[in-house]
Amino acid sequence: MQITSRFTVALHIFACVEYFKGECKVTSDFLAGSISTNPVIIRRILGQLSRAGLVKVARGTGGIEITRPLGKISFYDVYRAVDCIEGDELFHFHENPSPDCPVGRSIHALLDDKLASIQEAMEGKMKEYTLEDIGREAVLSLLQR
Repeated sequence: MQITSRFTVALHIFACVEYFKGECKVTSDFLAGSISTNPVIIRRILGQLSRAGLVKVARGTGGIEITRPLGKISFYDVYRAVDCIEGDELFHFHENPSPDCPVGRSIHALLDDKLASIQEAMEGKMKEYTLEDIGREAVLSLLQR
């Protein structure tokens, strides 16, 4: 199971908005060029980020504004905003394991707590990183290598 690419696309969006602020208006068309995807996909993700209160988007060529300091937006905030997983569960369990099989009958009891613990650990780690970690200075330092 993978987290959808919406998460990394959203992080890319934030990096571009921060990197290019003051230089040019960052629009969905501009972002689509940087990310190499369709502007409609970018607009959909921007809508999710906007509904979560992480960005403000001016229609047309108005551009995008990040609503909080980068250090106050965690990777977890972005992850939750773009609905990377269905039903708040990272691991989708296969439907209807056979009650006639001893493994099928017990598989949920064997795995549910462990999988929940793995998801909790991953989400906890995501809370440790903020957009400040991919801010303008971080991008500049990478470009200078």
